[in-house]
Amino acid sequence: MNLILRMLRVWLAALVGGRIAPLDESVVRLRVWVNDLDTNLHMNNGRYLTIMDLGRLDFIVRTGLGWIMLKRRWRPMVGSAVIRFRRGLAPFERYELKTRVVWWDDKWFWIEQRFERAGDLVAIGAVKGLFRQSTGNVPTPEVLALLGVHERPGAIPDWIAAWRDAEPFSADSTAVATQ
Repeated sequence: MNLILRMLRVWLAALVGGRIAPLDESVVRLRVWVNDLDTNLHMNNGRYLTIMDLGRLDFIVRTGLGWIMLKRRWRPMVGSAVIRFRRGLAPFERYELKTRVVWWDDKWFWIEQRFERAGDLVAIGAVKGLFRQSTGNVPTPEVLALLGVHERPGAIPDWIAAWRDAEPFSADSTAVATQ
């Protein structure tokens, strides 16, 4: 299925699907199509990242954040992404993509995205993202307050702390990569 058609299907399903709370999990049910395949005849590793965009689209629409973004002219932006593959997905297999916010600080959201087939983990990805407006980044507390979330995140998960520490040459860093 063409990606734009798949995106439209996910967007329309999210519009008519039930609302979810901002800290709930979004679930999108999908199938592997022929144009998702690589030369090994399983879903291409790059396609997983593209499909993860669809999971975040579903999450944004179903939480009500989509309307807020449109009104305020915010754009979601990915700062970095990581994925780990456990099993392949064969042609025409059905799978679910589960998306949830795991943790946040004043600037970034960390989002976990799980690919599951019949309840078994196929791949797990994570995205560090934020929202931008014409004047710069939108602070995460502002985004969450508009969604009715006023709580602070729990302790930072070890894997997020390790990821954050592994990015010394980010735009926030004053380090210079001259070595």
